[in-house]
Amino acid sequence: MLSPESALTFAVASLLLIVLPGPSVLFVVGRSLSLGRRGGLLSVAGNELGGLVPIAAVALGIGALVSESIVAFTAVKIAGGAYLMYLGLQAIRHRRAPVDEPTSTPTSGARLLWQGFVVGATNPKTIVFFVAVLPQFVDPDRGGIPGQILILGLIFTVIAFACDSVWAVVAGTARAWFARSPRRMSQMNATGGSMMIGLGGGLLFAGNKS
Repeated sequence: MLSPESALTFAVASLLLIVLPGPSVLFVVGRSLSLGRRGGLLSVAGNELGGLVPIAAVALGIGALVSESIVAFTAVKIAGGAYLMYLGLQAIRHRRAPVDEPTSTPTSGARLLWQGFVVGATNPKTIVFFVAVLPQFVDPDRGGIPGQILILGLIFTVIAFACDSVWAVVAGTARAWFARSPRRMSQMNATGGSMMIGLGGGLLFAGNKS
């Protein structure tokens, strides 16, 4: 069982890391600018659920294998980066569509959750982070190492969900103001899409895992 001291230390370290704007924040802001508060919050939920996949992989020892395998790591990186770029292109493609037009954005909550889930599960930087960091806070003498890693991962997920939700609400609120002008709305959708394309391109062309 994870010690309270390790859990608290990890929670503080996670909070300091999460509050700094990074790829996750760019994804959430980009989605919220394109889809609004609802779409942003659902994307956050899906992203954090997807993040549980690498956490479980690390707990089972699979994460280390993926991190050390150039082929597996590159495959995950390409899949995640390409999917982000696809979502960005979709946002730009429909940037001039009316806000209430059904085809302008995916309105299905399940679809929004799934899109966020895919992004969270295929983020190679998340895999490397969890492989490198989670084991540092595990106490082998307390036993149940996979369980300790899962608890740490859940702590990180809860903190990330809370912080990213704030970004989603703020960006989604800004979108509501831009929606009053079709021209501003088009620019906002294009901005959100461009952010996701840039983030996806960063994953694709950032070099190897080192």
